[in-house]
Amino acid sequence: MTTIQQQRGKQSPVRDINPLAPSRKASRPAILGWLLFDWACQPFFTLVTTFVFAPYFASALAPDPVSGQSLWGYATAAGGLVLAILSPVLGSIADATGPKKPWIAACGLVLFIASFALWYAAPGQPHAIAVALVGFAFGTVAVEVAAVFNNAMIPHLVPPERYGRLSGTGWAMGYLGGLVSLVIVLGFLAADPVTMKTVFGLNPLFGLDPATREGDRITGPFSALWFLVFVLPLFLFTPDVPRSGMGLKEAARKGLEQVRSTIDDARRHESIGRFLLANMVYQDALVALFAFGGIYGAGVFGWQAIELGIFGILLTITGTLGALIGGRLDDRIGAKPVILGSIAILALVCIGVLSLGRDHILFVIPTAPSAPDDGLYGSAPEKAFVLLGLVIGSVAGPLQASSRSLLARLVPAHEAGRYFGLLALSGKVTSFLAPLAVAVATAIFQTQAAGPAVLILFLLVGFWLLSGVKRV
Repeated sequence: MTTIQQQRGKQSPVRDINPLAPSRKASRPAILGWLLFDWACQPFFTLVTTFVFAPYFASALAPDPVSGQSLWGYATAAGGLVLAILSPVLGSIADATGPKKPWIAACGLVLFIASFALWYAAPGQPHAIAVALVGFAFGTVAVEVAAVFNNAMIPHLVPPERYGRLSGTGWAMGYLGGLVSLVIVLGFLAADPVTMKTVFGLNPLFGLDPATREGDRITGPFSALWFLVFVLPLFLFTPDVPRSGMGLKEAARKGLEQVRSTIDDARRHESIGRFLLANMVYQDALVALFAFGGIYGAGVFGWQAIELGIFGILLTITGTLGALIGGRLDDRIGAKPVILGSIAILALVCIGVLSLGRDHILFVIPTAPSAPDDGLYGSAPEKAFVLLGLVIGSVAGPLQASSRSLLARLVPAHEAGRYFGLLALSGKVTSFLAPLAVAVATAIFQTQAAGPAVLILFLLVGFWLLSGVKRV
């Protein structure tokens, strides 16, 4: 297929006439600053969204794991709906004004406040559930909108033939940051409420009380401080897009106009439109997978902090390796094959998770219960769930990294903000549907197995839509 940029005329390329076109000669410190954005953001996803705070919410704050999964799904859906509205508009405004860093800073402030608020979601406290859900939803919106502006900087840093490697390395840095933060929290801060010890067998630092789950709640302030420290290199070393000279009021008006024109452009270019639809569906499933992974382990198998923590560490290791390998595969064979392969594997994983229960595997094969001396993940279903989780980690990074590198190859560099806003829109405009479907199905059937059953359908539809996109 031809890109929008190519169809607008080969005789006058966009980068020759546009003052905001990239030089693509970014220094190593500039690249490192951009990569550290993913490192800075990841603890919110790893600690809050997936492995520590979310299971704590389901097991200690919510009345029971089933209702906890439903409530978390509603909060995830609400955040996705807000993000769907904001991201394309703000992306277009940022394109009109030029610089992306001020927008990242504003989102970072919201993320900092929302994450800190999670500390006050203590068991037995009035409004603790509301504080947890509102803080999580606002933090999710802030970090995802910030990512829109960070992603839009890709075409201004490297040439197209290096998009896949840069994007994949960024995801790998994110996973590595999540791994390090998870080891710190579980090894030194969060203790099991029964043993009163951390994963390393230590008393929690700073006198954190396991009985009131302070080690789980500290993940909010920890994620906020982590982001503040590690996002600084982006502001110090990575060049921003020059200012256009346009005022904010005029940019807002133009941005709103551009949202409509961007959607019209995507409709006219079949492959871009089809890709954005596919992204809409399979990103829904991925959001739900990460949102409910830890909750599922806690609810079905009764995992506590140690089991969940080690599971998270193992999954993050495979995620780091998968993102690095996926980025290089992207540059070698193209983004579309990487995405299709990742979707197919995730669908098979969901079938595998659906086949597991506390006392069976593969739907009907009974298994012996775990004995006290069997150690971690003692039962066969637990071992199978861990293995499937590692597979999720290994393909989630390539799926997300190749999605943004594919779009970066398709669109003009000086309009990357609005198109990445549209990418976020396509990934979030219905992002409430998969978590909402999981929440409703869980509530109706009163089983957490309803979650993976719903996600299989989303993944299959995403695969079918993407299969019709011409290879890029």
